[in-house]
Amino acid sequence: MTAPPQPPSGSPACPPASPGPSTSAAAAPAAPLAVAWADPARQAAFTQWLAREAPAHGLRPDTVRVASADASFRRYLRVDCAGGGSCIVMDAPPAQENCAPFVKVAGLMAQAGLQVPQVLAWDEAQGFMLLSDLGTQTMMDVIDRDHPGANLALYQQAVDALVAWQRASRPGVLPPYDAALLKRELALFPDWYVARHRGVVLSDRQRGVLDHAFERIVAHNLAAPSVFVHRDFMPRNLMKLLAPTLPTACGSLDETLPESASLRAVRPCAGRPGAAALSPQGAELAWERPGAALSAPTLPTACGSLAPGLGVLDFQDAVYGPITYDIASLMRDAFLSWDEDFVLDVTVRYWEQARRAGLLGARSASGWGEDFGEFYRGVEWMGLQRHLKVAGIFARLTLRDGKPRYLADAPRFIGYIRATAHRYRELGPLLKLIDEIEGTAAATGFAFGRV
Repeated sequence: MTAPPQPPSGSPACPPASPGPSTSAAAAPAAPLAVAWADPARQAAFTQWLAREAPAHGLRPDTVRVASADASFRRYLRVDCAGGGSCIVMDAPPAQENCAPFVKVAGLMAQAGLQVPQVLAWDEAQGFMLLSDLGTQTMMDVIDRDHPGANLALYQQAVDALVAWQRASRPGVLPPYDAALLKRELALFPDWYVARHRGVVLSDRQRGVLDHAFERIVAHNLAAPSVFVHRDFMPRNLMKLLAPTLPTACGSLDETLPESASLRAVRPCAGRPGAAALSPQGAELAWERPGAALSAPTLPTACGSLAPGLGVLDFQDAVYGPITYDIASLMRDAFLSWDEDFVLDVTVRYWEQARRAGLLGARSASGWGEDFGEFYRGVEWMGLQRHLKVAGIFARLTLRDGKPRYLADAPRFIGYIRATAHRYRELGPLLKLIDEIEGTAAATGFAFGRV
């Protein structure tokens, strides 16, 4: 692949990141930390790619250090900019990770008014992406675990972002979160948590109990109307920003990403027809492969009024499915538990806001969720599906991928599962089965909150 031509003068360098411990000004750059590479060839490819991108974005390659890693094969690096601030590099080996969904969903979220990382450059063939930096402080970092009420403003910002995302929903854009996908996710629990982690071989009777419970769970979840679903909408994936930021890209692109093309830069295009009407911060895309075939829109970008406070990350697995999923994810967190009073408080606020937005209740297309009790039951059943799935995923991360820290939260999931199964009579057999798998006596009562 040949090096792309340098963007014209005035192309944006890395935008300043939100204030944080490693986004200081150029006068006091962060000390560079070694980045380990298992594959020398990939390290060489990264070094060459970053050297090509550095002049256009004002990057300082000598400051590259690890920012974070997630449960997949992706990892994130931070690099300082000569003029202050920093950018993020996504390192996603294309053999294991497909970055196209990330780019697509980032565009959808930006169009909905959410604060998401802006794609500044993308080498699809090699799996390197340059992103704007939303900072280093997640919502989880600033939560006061001992005083639930002190976090209400933070959770309200999360609810605002969630409702904005759901209001932008339309079918046929994201993969469906249908019965087949729900069942595949639930299968992770017996396959990985039960059989491989717990070492339990289910009898025919036990397998029948589990299959029957799964059928009921899927049916309950699919009764809810469908919207855009983030799929991991929780405090670890929400960034606390001290001030609102606007993406430099705006407008709507009328083209798809061409195969094997490399997105070189997003640069100002205020003079482009129609851009000024949308925002003075218009943008256009430059492709490394000139004349690549372009077709229907898949990378919408937009700018406008953004709610301050929270940025959104880790959205590449977004789907179109039950409206109950993301609020269940937010309030029944994989890494944090709240007492039910606080869960109810925030969930009611979300429900009222979603009704006003026409997403739930009598004013909505489905008419579903007018009664809060009905909606809350839907959230609990959706949370049950999520926690069975996540227990399986965390077992797989430990046993297959060598990441044992995730399974340390397994008691939290079992606690969530027991609490919901105890509340609903039809889930009594599942509750008994969970006790058999865990080797514990049936409990006489359950506390929803901290475990």
